[in-house]
Amino acid sequence: MNSRVAITGIGVVSNAGVGTEAFWDSLMTGVPEHGFFVKDFDPLPYFDDNAKQARRSDRFAQFALAAAHEAITQAGDFLDDPTSAGSWVGTGVGGISTLENQTGVLADKGPRRVSPFLVPMMMANAASASISMKYNLQGPCETTVTACAAGTHSIGRAADLIRCGKSKVMIAGGTEAALTPIGTQGFINMTAVSSSGISRPFDKERDGFLQSEGAGILVLEEWNHAESRGALILAELMGLGSTADAHHITAPAPGGNGAVRCMNAAISDAGLSPVDIVHINAHGTSTPLNDAAEAEAIERVFGNLRPLVTGTKSVTGHSLGAAGALEAVAVVLSILNGTIPPTHGTTQIDPELKNINLVIGEPQSWIPGPAISNSFGFGGHNGTIVIGPATGA
Repeated sequence: MNSRVAITGIGVVSNAGVGTEAFWDSLMTGVPEHGFFVKDFDPLPYFDDNAKQARRSDRFAQFALAAAHEAITQAGDFLDDPTSAGSWVGTGVGGISTLENQTGVLADKGPRRVSPFLVPMMMANAASASISMKYNLQGPCETTVTACAAGTHSIGRAADLIRCGKSKVMIAGGTEAALTPIGTQGFINMTAVSSSGISRPFDKERDGFLQSEGAGILVLEEWNHAESRGALILAELMGLGSTADAHHITAPAPGGNGAVRCMNAAISDAGLSPVDIVHINAHGTSTPLNDAAEAEAIERVFGNLRPLVTGTKSVTGHSLGAAGALEAVAVVLSILNGTIPPTHGTTQIDPELKNINLVIGEPQSWIPGPAISNSFGFGGHNGTIVIGPATGA
C-alpha cells in the first residue's frame, strides 16, 4: 500500500509577493503595481557564507533557495536521517540569464573572459543541487525539465518517491527567471504574449499570456513521519497524472485529449472520481488555443458537475517551469483560508468555452475538498496533481 503524502511547508517567491502571506494578499487583490517581475529581491539572506556564493548562483536558483527557506522553516525539524530526504525542483529554462550574459562577454571580450562558473550557474539542476547542499539532503536530488509542466511534474515525482517508500521527505517545486531580453523576445515573436498587457484566462478577449518569474516550493513528507514528529500538516498530496499529447511542439491536442487523460489519471491515482473534485486551479494561460483546449477537457471530465475553477495566472503571470508549483501553493492556501481567489483579469467568459464554472469578480468561499492543479507545457507535456485538506487516516 502506498504511503500518504503530507504537505508540511510551503514557500513562494513571486511577482505577487515574496512569502506566502504577501502572495495570498495579491491573489485576493490583483496584479501588483510593479507588474510581473519579482521586485527588490535580495538573495543574500539565503546564502550562509558570503555574497560570493550569491554571485555564483543564477537568479532562478536564488529564487528556489529563498522559497525553500520559507517552506523548510515552516515545516520544522524533519531531518532525522539526511539519507531519507531529498530535493526535486523543476525548471523550464534554467540559467538563461547567466548564459545570455556570458554570450555577451564572449562576443565583447573574448573567450578567456567567459566565466568558469558559467556551466554550474546555467545548468537546470542547479536549484535542486543548491537546496540539497544547503540543507544536507542526501537522498534523491533530481530535476524535471518539461517546460510549463515542470513544477507540477516535479511535485508529482517527488511524491511518488515518498509513496513507494524510497524517501521520507522531499523538497519539491519549480523555479524560473527567464525575464531576459532573449527570453522575453522569443515569446513575443511567436505571438504568445498579450498585446493588451492583461492576463485574462478564459475571457472572450484573451490574447496571450504575460511572462513572469518566481519559485514555489513544498515540503512533502511521509504522513506517519510527519505525525510522529508533531508536524503541522497543511494539506495532503493525494494523486498525480502525467501524459503526453504526442501532437505538436507548442499547440495543444485537439479537444484537450491529453489533458483529459491526465486529469482522469490523477483523479484515479488519488482513489477518487470526478464527483469528488471540488476545485480546479487551471493552467489558464490566457492564450486562445490553450484555454479553449483546457475548457473542453474540463467539460469532458466533469460534465455538469461544475467544480469551481480559478486561473491564478491572472495575477502571477506565466512563470513557465515555476507556474505549477506556485499554483500548487495557491491551492494549499485556498484550503487553509477556505477561499478561492478570483480570476482577476477576466470580465466576460468566452461563450464558446462550455460549462466552465470560473470564479470571477470576487473571491469565492468554499468548504475545502479535493482540488486539482493543471499544468500543460510546450512539447505536449501534461501534469495534474490532486491536493486535499489534511484529514486523519
